[in-house]
Amino acid sequence: MKFLLALLLVIPLILSTSCGEEKKKDPAPKKEKLVDIKDGVYTEYYPGRKAVKFQGKITKSNQRDGRWFFYSENGTEMSTTEYTKGIRNGLIMVRYPSGNVRYTGFYTNGMESGKWRFYLEDGTLDFEKDYDEAKSTK
Repeated sequence: MKFLLALLLVIPLILSTSCGEEKKKDPAPKKEKLVDIKDGVYTEYYPGRKAVKFQGKITKSNQRDGRWFFYSENGTEMSTTEYTKGIRNGLIMVRYPSGNVRYTGFYTNGMESGKWRFYLEDGTLDFEKDYDEAKSTK
């Protein structure tokens, strides 16, 4: 009987102290800053900031301008694209993960132009496509 009485006295005490305690929440993890803009150059990093993902110049209105580079996580240059005020305008060169060229071509005011060359992974020319010629046949 004493045990039951002691239990009846202790249970409300346990409940009152456990309900009154707020669980401490971990602060929200800080979001990793993966983009830097310095002196008109935009640099985006892979998570962990160990390697650059994208890099190129930007205008004051944050448009891509000039030559932009895309890199793999191991630092291999995967592509180069030229821009004028946010519009593809000039050379584009895209590479396979091995580093060999996948294709090259040109943009004029955001549209494919001229002769583009497509390569197999071993570097052999696969085929060419002339966008100027294709436009003239339409």
